Amino acid sequence: MEENYTPSPERYLGAMKYRRCGQSGVILPEISLGLWHNFGGADDPQAIRRMVFHAFDRGITHFDLANNYGPPPGSAEENFGRILRDSLASHRHELFISTKAGHEMWPGPYGDGGSRKNLMTSLDESLFRMKLDYVDLFYSHRYDPDTPLQETMQALVDIVRQGKALYVGISKYPPQAAAFAYDYLCARDVPCLIYQGRYNLLEQTPETSGLLSLTREAGAGFAAFSPLAQGLLSGRYLAGAVPADSRMARGHFLKQEALTPELLYKIRALDAVAQRRGQTLAEMALAWLLRREQVTTVIIGASSTRQMDDNLRAIENSTFTDEELAEIDLILQK
Repeated sequence: MEENYTPSPERYLGAMKYRRCGQSGVILPEISLGLWHNFGGADDPQAIRRMVFHAFDRGITHFDLANNYGPPPGSAEENFGRILRDSLASHRHELFISTKAGHEMWPGPYGDGGSRKNLMTSLDESLFRMKLDYVDLFYSHRYDPDTPLQETMQALVDIVRQGKALYVGISKYPPQAAAFAYDYLCARDVPCLIYQGRYNLLEQTPETSGLLSLTREAGAGFAAFSPLAQGLLSGRYLAGAVPADSRMARGHFLKQEALTPELLYKIRALDAVAQRRGQTLAEMALAWLLRREQVTTVIIGASSTRQMDDNLRAIENSTFTDEELAEIDLILQK
């Protein structure tokens, strides 16, 4: 079935909604698909293909990658590139593909950080893995305090001028560094398209730090990643147990000790609010992000098409009453 895949002719007529990215001409889907987990060399190739095809059929046009996504690092780009070549090559113009560099990718002094050497070399390797001439968006994946910001930003400027990326963005930068990046890039006519940051009900730093406001004032969009707090807001842990096939059970990034009695109370209380809204906890967590006009897109992960559909239902109701927002705030403050 996958080898003969033909995208649905109704992919833009369904429930997907799109938002303008800052002050640019780019429009992104409210929900984008991130390929951090479940799309690497250790995962089922047919399941990966089904999820990519299903996402595109549901109107998801933005696919978010990075050089180190897998595992092993690089394998998510290889798998995605193979799907592009085999089934979506004629639809490249409909896709918005992003990748990143800045975290450790290979051994030695040049495989990590924000140097010009690392960013440019890494992007060349990403393009080779995906067999692409360019990506739509290339991010500096993290702020590197050991590299002058001028060097990192000038590398991004030159990457656009070389035609290897149409736009550039930054990810996980503290506000002061982000402000410098916005000014530097804008002064060189390569404005920052978008900021990507961790943002969810349990981690609201983009709001409290002023980063959302700073980004809006700079004319950039905002992409929220980890919207379900690595699964804590997925509903999988409401019973207080750790499913054997869960990310917490694997224990790489999300440790079992994170599920404290205090946190369990919060997610159960949030789930009660979601139920009254006619949503799952995951749907409400995504809707809570989408209620903010400053949020351009929310990047979800997925381990199945069913899970993806559950997340996509968040688009149907992202409006909250003042009473609901007050109740959510009270829950989170306890």
